[in-house]
Amino acid sequence: MSTPTKRVTPGPKPSWLKVPMPQGETVHRLTRELRERGLHTVCEEARCPNMGECWDGGTATFMVLGDTCTRGCRFCAVKTNSKGTPVDLEEPAKVADAVVAMKLRYVVLTMVDRDDLPDGGAKHVADTVREIKARDPEVLVEALTGDFQGKREQLEILLEGAPDVFAHNIETVLRLTPRVRDQRCSYVQSLDVLRAAKELVPDIVTKSSIMVGLGESEREIDQAMDDLRDNDVDVVTFGQYLRPTIKHLPVQEHVTPARFKAYGQRAERKGFLYVASGPLVRSSYKAAEYYIEGMLRRRRESSSTSGD
Repeated sequence: MSTPTKRVTPGPKPSWLKVPMPQGETVHRLTRELRERGLHTVCEEARCPNMGECWDGGTATFMVLGDTCTRGCRFCAVKTNSKGTPVDLEEPAKVADAVVAMKLRYVVLTMVDRDDLPDGGAKHVADTVREIKARDPEVLVEALTGDFQGKREQLEILLEGAPDVFAHNIETVLRLTPRVRDQRCSYVQSLDVLRAAKELVPDIVTKSSIMVGLGESEREIDQAMDDLRDNDVDVVTFGQYLRPTIKHLPVQEHVTPARFKAYGQRAERKGFLYVASGPLVRSSYKAAEYYIEGMLRRRRESSSTSGD
């Protein structure tokens, strides 16, 4: 087993993690439109510094199925309870309306884990994808979901909604998974879900994300990359773990931009279609989404031309 490198608990955030909060006309206008519909984006909830740039570029991330997760991962600030909030059956239409109003081109739908629901919330996410596509077939939709307890039938329900991208995050390396994630999560189960999505829909783009700075070794990061590629994952992102509150896991290391660059280069050599790697990169990240959007639109054009 790989032995982690000893690290000293980091001090204050380094300069590369200090960025101004997003603001400007686009942010204020779109925030008003979201509030009018009773919606919130992960971009806002996470106070993401990339929000303004993403919204200007036509991308945004919506969290559906409420704000309460049935699991309690030790890195995540989302509220937890054995039962989530009541499902808003109008939410798929509300999200679709917001997508049109915001003139989005690429939408990420993420979700809290809903182990309390018979299908884990799969149909609700699928319905949201369908509503968006019904309003504007040109919008590309990424479904960033939980693991559905590894139940293939629930994954099938989700994929019947026809998202363009299926994303599920392994979050960290194998050794740290029991410490970082809820006990109901599993590194192997996450890999199985990513592989199953590709088996069910061979043409779908699959994507995952890894947080660094939790005490992982470089060898363990390399192994995680290999595990993702062995399960046919197309896109990977690397970002710095930042502690939400003192109740959450402490940061073990502030990884330098140079090391992020090295991770990205190694991932590219391993055959990922695209890699986004940097301190402020998140699983829903504009650079990866722009790349995927371009790739999928080229595929559509090629398919349309060959069908003529």
